[in-house]
Amino acid sequence: MAPIFPKRYVVLASLCAATALAPLSAHSQQQVVQDGINVRPLSSSRIFAGGADFNEQSKQQYTQLVNEAREKNALLPASDPQVRRLRAIAQRIIPFATRWNEAAANWNWQINLLNSDEVNAFCMPGGQIAFYSGIIDKLNLTDDEVAIVMGHEISHALREHAQAQAGKGNLAAVGAKLAGAGLSAWLGIDPSITSTATNMAAQGVMLKFSRDDEREADLIGMDLAARAGFDPRAGVILWQKMAAVSKGAPPEFLSTHPSGKDRISQMNSHMAQVLPLYARSKGVSVDALPPYRSSAIAAR
Repeated sequence: MAPIFPKRYVVLASLCAATALAPLSAHSQQQVVQDGINVRPLSSSRIFAGGADFNEQSKQQYTQLVNEAREKNALLPASDPQVRRLRAIAQRIIPFATRWNEAAANWNWQINLLNSDEVNAFCMPGGQIAFYSGIIDKLNLTDDEVAIVMGHEISHALREHAQAQAGKGNLAAVGAKLAGAGLSAWLGIDPSITSTATNMAAQGVMLKFSRDDEREADLIGMDLAARAGFDPRAGVILWQKMAAVSKGAPPEFLSTHPSGKDRISQMNSHMAQVLPLYARSKGVSVDALPPYRSSAIAAR
């Protein structure tokens, strides 16, 4: 039986509904401009990574890396022009980090440059950043392109991708063992055979998770760079340069990284969301922005 309400409550409810819908109707006639890339909740898988122990291990690994580089004279000093450059770019990006993770306000941010031909950079949980000189020199990065790389790596830390990956790995390992045991019992065969198969399946899932993390970091990296006053269009040029120096990379479905073509396509499809952030930082309209200018790849 349907509930019976006094007439005055029915009238009151109708008035409330009309009042609530009126502004929505007017708002629907206005164009809504999204303020950059949407902020989503952090992955729940990160809670299975080990928490404080995981973060402490990450800090120790970074400290060990820096100390070893210093012993080998591979740690560039604070007076080095490229180190000053990297730290100046970081100082512009870091204030916008809390949009993606409020805990970043209390991180002990560090940035170091290692003298190595490797084309790489990373940011550990807690804000410890390292660049390899190879990525700057071989790609001849502009400040905007450095900002895209840095924003991407910072995004991994902000979104706690490492913690989520570790948590997913722990869950996948448990699931693989249970699936292997169940499959061997059902088929009546050696458990080691089914264990191999289920472990391979689990590894495939992890590769997919990692590619998703990379795609998210690409978008958030552009957002961070744009808010800090760096041109997000540099992301497209960056991956064109990366494609030129990473020939022979494994197929996308066997890689922890999306293909360069896939990344460029995603960046272009979200450019309308981040380009206004860059224009706003410059105090101009999007239409008033000059074309992006890059630099050629350095000779190898």
